[in-house]
Amino acid sequence: MATKLDKTLKREIEIEGKAYMVAISPEGVKLTQKGFRKGQELTWQSIVSGESEMRQQLGASVDSTGE
Repeated sequence: MATKLDKTLKREIEIEGKAYMVAISPEGVKLTQKGFRKGQELTWQSIVSGESEMRQQLGASVDSTGE
């Protein structure tokens, strides 16, 4: 039986030598560089609907055009 997610869980991870905080909450997931407040955030609804994947693909296409 899985445990219900009813409060925010925070964990530290290291990516390319930099420390980041991952916060998993009932609202979604947030990744923030340690020591900073702003970061990347995804709601569970955007993940389930596929909106987050479309956003990634759009960002990749804009990056590839150099704009």
